[in-house]
Amino acid sequence: MSRRILIVDDEPNIVTSLEFLMRESSYEVRVARDGDEALRRAESFRPDLILLDVMMPQRSGFEVCQKIRENPALRDVKIVMLTAKGRDVEKNRGLNLGANAYVTKPFSTKELMNTVRCLLSAGT
Repeated sequence: MSRRILIVDDEPNIVTSLEFLMRESSYEVRVARDGDEALRRAESFRPDLILLDVMMPQRSGFEVCQKIRENPALRDVKIVMLTAKGRDVEKNRGLNLGANAYVTKPFSTKELMNTVRCLLSAGT
């Protein structure tokens, strides 16, 4: 059974490259383009991992992360925050809200894939 990844980002170029990367690694992928859609997709798709942008329309990635962690049905979903906000205060906020990892844009695709694989193997 292939692992499920939800990509949450409002930047089309990033979504396209992340989709390609994840599908190349045989993950089942869905996309959400704003915070509200992310919460709906997380409920219906039940991903194993979410790649979550911080700055988005409707709700920020921080809000989405918090809502996911408050939902008992999604408690075990791994969350990787992807953001241009690389200051320690933002990183600490994301991790304190329950993110499993925090990756700053621009990111190395090799590093991101290592993070994804590591988190998904820890969840099995």
